[in-house]
Parts: sequence; C-alpha cells; structure tokens
Amino acid sequence: MQTKIPEQIINTPQGKKADAILRSCVHCGFCSATCPTYQISGNELDSPRGRIYLIKSALENNEVSQSSIQYLDQCLTCRACESTCPSGVEYGQLVDIGRELVEPKRPLWQKAYRASVRLFLTTPILFNTIALFIKHSSISTPEITAEITTAQVLLLTGCVQPSLAPNINHVTKNVLATLGVEVIETAQTECCGALEHHLSAQQKALQQIKNNIDTWSELIGSGVEAIISTASGCGVMVKDYKTLFEQNDPYYQKAVMVSEKTKDIAEYLLEKDLSVLNIKANNISYHAPCTLQHGQKLPGIAEKVLAKVGIHVNTITDSHLCCGSAGSYSIFQPTISKQLRKNKLQHLSASNPDTIVTANIGCLMHLSSGTDIPVKHWVELLDIDKNSHL
Repeated sequence: MQTKIPEQIINTPQGKKADAILRSCVHCGFCSATCPTYQISGNELDSPRGRIYLIKSALENNEVSQSSIQYLDQCLTCRACESTCPSGVEYGQLVDIGRELVEPKRPLWQKAYRASVRLFLTTPILFNTIALFIKHSSISTPEITAEITTAQVLLLTGCVQPSLAPNINHVTKNVLATLGVEVIETAQTECCGALEHHLSAQQKALQQIKNNIDTWSELIGSGVEAIISTASGCGVMVKDYKTLFEQNDPYYQKAVMVSEKTKDIAEYLLEKDLSVLNIKANNISYHAPCTLQHGQKLPGIAEKVLAKVGIHVNTITDSHLCCGSAGSYSIFQPTISKQLRKNKLQHLSASNPDTIVTANIGCLMHLSSGTDIPVKHWVELLDIDKNSHL
C-alpha cells in the first residue's frame, strides 16, 4: 500500500512503524472473512482493510470524522485478521497507533467517560468495593503448599481477577505447588498496562510498563524462571512489551527479556508431567480467547493441556471468532458485544455441556452473564484436594 505521510509524522517512531505496517498490506481482503464486526454489518469500514484505510487517511493529515472514530472503536482488536493475513500485517499495533492519533478529536464527554473507566478498573480501592456485588466465584478448595520446590515463577495477579474470580489464581497456585513450583504473586496494583494502552492513554501505560519491567527483570535475575499469566489478555500485553520500545531505548533489552519469559499457564503446564493430577471431567465446551489464539499465537494449547489430564473438549463451530468481551469493549460497544456473545454461546451450548471453560477473566465474566451454564477458567478443572493424589 502506497502512503503519503507528512514528514512531521513519518519521522517519529510511531510514524515509521505505521508506514511500514501500511506498506505491508496488499489489499487482498482475506482479513474480512475472519473479522467479527464485518460479519455482522457487512460494511467495508467495519473490516480490518477498511480501518487500515481510515488510519492511513488520518496519518496523511486528512480530516478525521466522528464516524471514522466510531469505526475504529468498533474494532475488537481480536487480531483474527492477523492469523489469516498472508502478508503478516501487524494490524494490532497499527490500530493502537491509529486510535492514539485520533484521540484528540473525541468529544470531551467521551474522553471523560473513557478515563473514568480506566481509573475505575485499574484502581483496586475503587474496583474491589463494587466487585463484591458482581463477584463471579469464591475459593472452593484448601490451599496446597509445595513440600519440595524445584522452580520459582512469578504469577500475574491481575487488576480485576482477584476480586471477581479469586479461585482462578488459587487453583493455579495449588496446581503449581503440586508440581513443586514456588509462586511469587504480583500486587493487584501492578497492572500490565493493557487497559490504558488500548484506550489511548499510552503515556500512562508506558510508565506502568516501565515500572513492571524494572520490578520483574530483577526477579528474573534472582531466579524466577517464568512469568505466568492466567488471563490471556494480560499475557499478550506483556509479550508485546518489546514492541513498545525502539531498539536504542534503555528499556528495550529488559522488555525483550520480560516478554520472552512470559508464558500463559497452559504454555507452562504443557511442558510438565501432569500425570499426578489425573483429573476427569465430561462434556466440556471451551472458548479460546482471541488474546490466546490470535494475540499470543497459541491456538489449541489449552485443549492440549486438558487432553493430557484426560479431559475431552467438545468441537466448537467458529471457534476462531471473538465472544465480544475484548477487554473494555463490552462497556463501550454493548450492542455488538451482546450479539457476538449470543452467537458464541449458541455454538458453545450446541453439545449441551455441563460446563463452559475459557482462559481469560474478561471472556469468563462476559459469557457467564449470558447463560445459566456454569462458566469457569479451564485451570479450575484441575483443582483437587491434596489427599486425593498422595
């Protein structure tokens, strides 16, 4: 794709990156076939290719309309387009650049609303009080302590997960303890930066990310072998840290190290001998979060872990499509979000499952609000009483 980006933009790091991404697009349109919003509206501007043209136009200093901003907002950033793109267009990075570029054009009320959502979700003292009324689940089994440890990991606690579904981190620690792995947890205030970054508060996000990199790189240096994420949205953000810095930036090498040490819990467990767990469960439907299968490029990984412990997962139609959660998307775009949830639950429920499982807290909360079928994180299927495997 040819570009005519003005020098004052193209000479900036973001401008250079955007220009390179735009030039890698060959207009093929393969992305439209896997775009959830395009499948709903049929509007070219609701497709990745259409949004690429809108971002290109904004970068070339053309007028940005409110409808253009709306089309960019309606993108889920599910990155399914990246999985199907034959040219390797890094669409996720481009849309973040585009949104940051058009952010000053928003009405004041939109800016205030978006800022208040960011503040609420990333401030534990504010969120935890409200979370008492919308809590999904509580801890349901005793804590297991590792008798002998052979490794040490850092577990990303998350911003909202400890309040909404504390059993996820609890079970993860129990499973890791059973395998002889010592767990250090991050503080709830150590947000990965995803909310700020994707809602165009890049400078605030970057400061949080630098703080994380400083803290976590020290832990890696002291013997932590991996950074474990049980929320795939956090995982993909941390794995993308290295894309946020120029190679001459003092933080670049540390960001690379942190990114490369980060693993989804499924990615970490797949390498382990899980025979000691020996769990059984029947009639399970699994929703693969976009941040895991498209963002982290790990399709089928949770299913492989479940298969290792004897759990069969039902085949799901259109498993590559987004459920409509997409971080804060369900707050700002409720109509599209609910339609996507309806479609997803129809496919997940087709086999009349006893339980629906997923790998991200946002997907879990979103799906559970639309069905009476229990929805859990898949790792919760692994929790057993210590005495049952001694």
